[in-house]
Amino acid sequence: MKKNKTTRSQIARRWLLGWTLFIGIGAVAGATGMISDPSGKAMGMDGMLPYFRVLPFADVLFENFIFSGFALLIVNGLTNLTAAAMILLKKKIGVVLGGIFGVTLMLWICIQFVIFPLNFMSTSYFVFGLCQAITGYIAWVFEKQEEFSVDLAYYPNIGTNRTRLVVFFSRMGYVKKQAYETANRTGAHILEIKSAERTEGTLGFWWCGRFAMHRWDMPIAPIEVDLSEYEHVTICTPIWVFSLASPVRTFCRQASGKIRSADYILVHHTKGAYKTVSEEMDNLLGIHHTESTGIQCKMGVFQKSEAH
Repeated sequence: MKKNKTTRSQIARRWLLGWTLFIGIGAVAGATGMISDPSGKAMGMDGMLPYFRVLPFADVLFENFIFSGFALLIVNGLTNLTAAAMILLKKKIGVVLGGIFGVTLMLWICIQFVIFPLNFMSTSYFVFGLCQAITGYIAWVFEKQEEFSVDLAYYPNIGTNRTRLVVFFSRMGYVKKQAYETANRTGAHILEIKSAERTEGTLGFWWCGRFAMHRWDMPIAPIEVDLSEYEHVTICTPIWVFSLASPVRTFCRQASGKIRSADYILVHHTKGAYKTVSEEMDNLLGIHHTESTGIQCKMGVFQKSEAH
């Protein structure tokens, strides 16, 4: 039986679980030591009490480590262990809490930066909190991306108009959704550009970025349709590093002289018009587009940005 592939969000959640357990257990252990020995002598912390004098209510709250122990337990101990439990239970809130509590730890350490001389322990835990917050954000983004899907059952009109074709390349599925919606609206047939390079996942993201930065073509599977049979073609492409996606560049180069009329749908993260991308596609195809529509997309949420 084929094993299910571990997803990026699952890997990120495991790292986040490690951070929450590490910080949570460490905070509980430290709080227990402070509360059981308020003088701090057992943990070699008694010399730190004078530094608390800069804080408000020092004469009441910081004569010993009892208040500090309970504060540590609540702010960094129980909170992180709660987040860890939510992550283990596969609750979405666990990822959010894990990231938030990383920020909480950094704020806690910022207070220590104010009252204590610069030291290795405080600096290390600030870095730990930063790593935890970043891991939480990454896990949240990966989950959002993996939740996105395109249900072909919602597009029954695709392929009913023999004169139109929609061509697309999609790495994450966002451009695919726009392509299928366009094809369903116009009745067009669908042609997916398939890359011969690795484009999936995190490694694929960086590999595609390398091609995009150099404005390289990317090898694609052979085009198995006669493009000249269609009166109009809609080309849907993502924007890579502010330029045309490499597989679509290759397609346009190979389709030169075969497409009579075309419009473009450019899917990107920003609000730019990307007129240079439309111009490049025109030059590669040897035509002038009828329309170019920019669509801003943030993790599956679309907003039309500009048409020209």
